[in-house]
This record gives sequence, C-alpha cells and structure tokens, in this order.
Amino acid sequence: MWDQIVGWIKKLTEAGVSLLALAIVMQIIFGKAVPFIGGDVIGNITAIVGALGAQGLVGL
Repeated sequence: MWDQIVGWIKKLTEAGVSLLALAIVMQIIFGKAVPFIGGDVIGNITAIVGALGAQGLVGL
C-alpha cells in the first residue's frame, strides 16, 4: 500500500518536472507568445530563485 502511494508521488513529480522543462524549452524557442503556457515561466522561476536568494536559501 505504502509503495503504491510513493510510486504515484514519484510519477506525479516526474510528470510535473517534465511539463516544467517543456514549458521552459517552448518559451526559449517561441518567446512569451506561447498561448497554452499562460505566463512567463522563466520570469516566474527567476523571481522565485531571487526571492529565495534574498533570504539565503538558494544554497540549500
């Protein structure tokens, strides 16, 4: 039972990381004009890393 739950979590995490990577590549290739992404993915990631860096948490 526990192995199934852990397996599902791993699969969902893997799918999420894959979608994030796809969104980044699509934005690099086509710019901010990708209609189904719905936002500035690279800008959002940069803002999150910048906020964590301001708090000294990036190295963790």
